[in-house]
Amino acid sequence: MSPAPADELGRKPLDGGWGWVVVVGAHISIGFAYSTPKVLAIFYKEIQENLGASYSEIAWISSIMLAAMYAGGPVSSKLVTRFGSRPIVMAGGLMCGVSMVTASFGNSMVHLYLCIGIIGGCGLSLNLNASLTIISKYFLVKRPLANGLAMAGSPVFLCLLAPLNQYLLYTYGWRGSFLILGGLMLNCCVAGALMRPVIARCKISNCAPQKKMEDKTNESNSKLKESCMKSAKSFLDLTFFKDRGFVIYLIGSIMFIFGAYAPIVFLSAYAIDQGVGEFSAAYLLTIMGFVDMFVRPATGLIASSKRVRPRIQYFFSFALVFTGTVHLLCPMITMFKSYSYIFLATYAVFFGVGFGMVFALIFECLMDLMGNERFPSAVGLVTIIECFPMLLGPPAAGNTLNMHYPFKHMTESY
Repeated sequence: MSPAPADELGRKPLDGGWGWVVVVGAHISIGFAYSTPKVLAIFYKEIQENLGASYSEIAWISSIMLAAMYAGGPVSSKLVTRFGSRPIVMAGGLMCGVSMVTASFGNSMVHLYLCIGIIGGCGLSLNLNASLTIISKYFLVKRPLANGLAMAGSPVFLCLLAPLNQYLLYTYGWRGSFLILGGLMLNCCVAGALMRPVIARCKISNCAPQKKMEDKTNESNSKLKESCMKSAKSFLDLTFFKDRGFVIYLIGSIMFIFGAYAPIVFLSAYAIDQGVGEFSAAYLLTIMGFVDMFVRPATGLIASSKRVRPRIQYFFSFALVFTGTVHLLCPMITMFKSYSYIFLATYAVFFGVGFGMVFALIFECLMDLMGNERFPSAVGLVTIIECFPMLLGPPAAGNTLNMHYPFKHMTESY
């Protein structure tokens, strides 16, 4: 499929300039959005011991946070359309910082569900949607590369926050760590300040006399009011379901999201159950994140090439099939017990490759299908639907693993 055209007003994205600074801001906000639910697993054991919670109760923290991040998509899209990306990302960063600080004073799992899961997840939702939308305003030809660099924030922050959280946990405990993380997440406000709105440029050849321009301005204002009324009447644009390409994209995304995060959540625990040491098992996520860090921008660079760009949907399909095949081969570890860590490290490398390719392309394909004008509404609808497999996927995988591989090391403290 060819790249999405310029918007209805004839404005062409800049494909550079301040757009690269915007990519840096999106890199930071998206990095916190995707890495925070993953690295919170480092604190689970101490929270279990401190609050007397079970592993299944603890696992709901990340699931609720991810579900809230995706469910808030339509609200975030409407706010971005109304106010722009800059104030929305700054508000999301403030919500994330407040959520972690208030969670540090919690004495029950319900308190953590509310603060981290709901408030923090909604803040991450504002960061994610606004960052993706502003990139589509600044880039067209180089948009796959820009998206790849922005989405690379997830593995970069995963590699940085994982050892940092481990250090903070040993030094300050989980409550002190949450206070510090809350302060760090306020940097999303700085990232949002970098997202300067795109200023429309008027071509000299197309400029009309002042009187005609005033008439056009009045007409555009009336059209804007009508569009606002329509958007207020319909919170979710269900006309997207008439688009066959959108429906196929949505089905594939739902199937992928249902199992996307379960391997990340349970990889370390599964490795320990196979006889791997705790610290060696923790490094598996670092290996996966390190590979993912380089794969995302590389995928964006490949997707920007002249040969691949018109066929980017097929490239995305290949990434999905590749990732699924890697997961299907993982249970073969039972055949190589003596080389379990080498096998799991190899699996982490290929998992990082597949995961990086998919998430470098998943929103770029949606932009390509819907175009810049319809993308904010489309991504809002997609994320609210994906929140259900996001919420149910990790717990479902945990129940399956507990049936086949009982994690003894998780229940020794009970």
